[in-house]
Amino acid sequence: MRRTAPEGHGPVRFGPPLPEDGLPVLPELSAVLAAAASRGGHEPVGGSRALREAACGYWDRRGLHCDPDRVAAAPGSPALLLALTAALGGDVLVPRPCAAWWAPYARLLGRPAFHVPTPPESGGVPDPYALLETVRRVRAEGGDPRLLVLSVADDPTATVAPPELLHETVEAAQGEGLHLVSDETWRDTLHDPHDTVLLSPAEMVPDRVTVVTDLAGALLPPGWPAAVARFPAGEDGAGLHARVLDILTALDARVAAPIAAAAGYALGEPEPVTARVRTAVRLHALLAAEAHTAVIAAGALARPPRSGRHLYVDLAPLRPALTAHGVGDAQELEDFLTARLGMPAPGGHRFGDDLEAPRVRLSTGALVAGSDTERAECLTSPTPLELPQVHRALIRLKSVFDDLRDDAQRWEPPR
Repeated sequence: MRRTAPEGHGPVRFGPPLPEDGLPVLPELSAVLAAAASRGGHEPVGGSRALREAACGYWDRRGLHCDPDRVAAAPGSPALLLALTAALGGDVLVPRPCAAWWAPYARLLGRPAFHVPTPPESGGVPDPYALLETVRRVRAEGGDPRLLVLSVADDPTATVAPPELLHETVEAAQGEGLHLVSDETWRDTLHDPHDTVLLSPAEMVPDRVTVVTDLAGALLPPGWPAAVARFPAGEDGAGLHARVLDILTALDARVAAPIAAAAGYALGEPEPVTARVRTAVRLHALLAAEAHTAVIAAGALARPPRSGRHLYVDLAPLRPALTAHGVGDAQELEDFLTARLGMPAPGGHRFGDDLEAPRVRLSTGALVAGSDTERAECLTSPTPLELPQVHRALIRLKSVFDDLRDDAQRWEPPR
């Protein structure tokens, strides 16, 4: 990075958080948390049996049977990934781009993190041939690749990898003896579940995949840190689970008792929780589609968002306008768009992309503005995009990108 002095510009100091939903907390969740507020302690390391059983029920309903003794809970998925990376040892492989918080934990442990290109149709899962070539190259240079982190429903690209690609990549990883960590934080946020097939790698190779789910993806507010991990069956899985618990103990990474109560309630998926998930996903699917239309109309590039609360935008076609505004790399683009849009626009370099590539992640939660009452109205309105506060936010987004399109046409050199 060329500029790391200003606060927030460091590669580790600034890791953009998971995209927020911009919505008020579900009242039933607040009630559970309030009822447990008098419990001033925390869960045992790895979570209480009740919390782990709730996590098992959650996965059982998704076709991933598991045992409570092969589950661990922690205050957020970063603690789990740090513990897994330390327990497995060796070098780490991640897609390019990938979630902003994956690679820094390898660096903090002194482990190389190698980025593997993804295919054009989706992010989150490396191209299988690129994966094999990267493993070959790393080993030829004396490295020891052991861990591949991937996500079928992806942050930052908001895509969902097709099952055939996932199968080929998992098969390649298995052939090279890699352990897989499948980040399934966004699996419950598919914009069109009937048109999108999501397959977990744990369904393909159950003995070599650890599934990590951060409940901030769909079930809990981002400020209530809780995540769960499902370890493989078999002897290797038992050993890995034990080593991860040792590391979580050393970190004192325990879930606070009131948060654990809310997490257990949410993992049980009662009607209020499932209804909120459905309406929130519908809202953010509409927002993402509208934002995608706006950036494409302005001449930028973006894969159609299929999950989550975000989209990933490539502004390379608008480079003449960016150059005229003094924007030469992703950090400068981040600063420029954050100021223009009035919302976070972390650059692609935060997600492992090249600093020179003008890419950003935009979050749809930032388009849901106003008071708690106004934001709650977005969930109940049949036409949320027409609500005044949402309409204003979308107009501002379109205006900024339209201005860049006009500037690009103005500054484009004559043919």
